[in-house]
Amino acid sequence: MDTNKETQTRSVFVMITGRPNVGKSTLLNALVGEKVAIVSKKPQTTRNRITGVLTDGADQYVFIDTPGIHTPKNLLGKYMMNAVGNASDDADAVMFVVDASVPLTANERKALESYSAAKMKKLLVINKVDITDKTAILEYISKVSAEYEFDSVIPVSALNGDGVGIILEELKKFLAPSPHFFPDDLYTDQPEKQIASEVIREKALRLTDDEIPHGIAVVIEEFKEKKDLISIRAELFVEKQAHKKIVIGKNGEMLKKIGTYAREDLEKILGSRVFLDIWVKVKENWRDRQSLLNTFGYGGKDE
Repeated sequence: MDTNKETQTRSVFVMITGRPNVGKSTLLNALVGEKVAIVSKKPQTTRNRITGVLTDGADQYVFIDTPGIHTPKNLLGKYMMNAVGNASDDADAVMFVVDASVPLTANERKALESYSAAKMKKLLVINKVDITDKTAILEYISKVSAEYEFDSVIPVSALNGDGVGIILEELKKFLAPSPHFFPDDLYTDQPEKQIASEVIREKALRLTDDEIPHGIAVVIEEFKEKKDLISIRAELFVEKQAHKKIVIGKNGEMLKKIGTYAREDLEKILGSRVFLDIWVKVKENWRDRQSLLNTFGYGGKDE
């Protein structure tokens, strides 16, 4: 009797892509069951490719979350779109996330055509079905499926977790015999310093809402681990002096909120007490300055 079949490990790399603000990061977190990617109402919150890992016995699913597909308006935008292209090179399948209430953009169509040309396995994931008219969803599926071929079409609500199990069932078809690429207890390959900077950025984006555009970057200057305490010093960069005043707030109240919410999240994620010290600085037009992009972690192979 061959017992190897019972212990044969399998894996699949799945790219999560789509236009900005369709819920890709929320879906990644739901699939992995942990907070891997930050989430805010602002489009283009995700700037780097983020890897989330789900290991279910012998099967390992590696999800690559990517920035939203858009037309770049600055060097940061170009970096983000390069990250999308590079992620497709590493993927066995693509999970194309859409909002049925919004027609496909030219950028989305271009991406779908490239995935079809590459003969990639494709899942069309219709997100936000909990807030979208059912008739509109059916019409959208009919129209898009007539234009592009998908291996599966799955309506979901990433926010509620509805349909997530169906996605995993469909992805089982693409699992292939291979060793696991990540330890079975790992759910992301992000270093702790990167997780810390992303959580702080998430809180700043959420709390400042529409008052500040996307020009927020966070750099961890110090990350010291002791027996029962992690001490973190972070620098939060904005593009204008007026934005600095908003982030700090009257009597420092806004910055205090950002720090408190970020610390609470980080203590859960890192499993330790956290001391968080955040300093706000201005770097004008940093999204179009390559040297600063490199410093802030938006450089290297995805440039």
